[in-house]
Amino acid sequence: MSEVPRKIVSRLRRFFRNRRRSKRARVQLNFTLQVGDARTTSNGSRRVPSIDGHTFDISKTGLALIVPAIRIGHYYLAGNDRRLNVKLEIPGGPVEMQLLPVRYESLNEEEQKAGYVIGARIVEMEKEDRAQFEEYLSGLLNGHRDV
Repeated sequence: MSEVPRKIVSRLRRFFRNRRRSKRARVQLNFTLQVGDARTTSNGSRRVPSIDGHTFDISKTGLALIVPAIRIGHYYLAGNDRRLNVKLEIPGGPVEMQLLPVRYESLNEEEQKAGYVIGARIVEMEKEDRAQFEEYLSGLLNGHRDV
C-alpha cells in the first residue's frame, strides 16, 4: 500500500474509533525482536539480528510495535510472510511469540518521535506463554493497573 492511502486509512480509523474485533490495551512494554528467517553462517552457527522497541498497544490477537527502524541489516521487518520472533517483557516474566506483520507506518515528525509502528498478528505462542500473556491482558482490560 502506498503512503498516501495508508495515511488516509489511518486518519479515518482514528476518526471512526477503530472497530477491531479484539479489545486493545494501550500499554508500553519493552521487547526484543528477531527476524524469523535469519540464515546460518559458514561455521554452522546462527546469526540472528535483533532490535529493541516497545509496544503501543496489545490485544489477544496482535500487537502494535514501535521500532526505531524498519530494517535490521538487510531484513525488511514488514515484508510479505516475514515472521518476527518477539520476546515481550511483561510484569510476570518474559513471554515469547511469533508475529506476522500486517501493516506499518512511519511515526509523524509532529509527534516528536522517530521510528515506525508495525501492526502484527500473533501466529504462534507456547501454551504457557499464551496463558501468562492472556492473564496479564485480562488484568489490564479489567482496570487492574498493577498487573
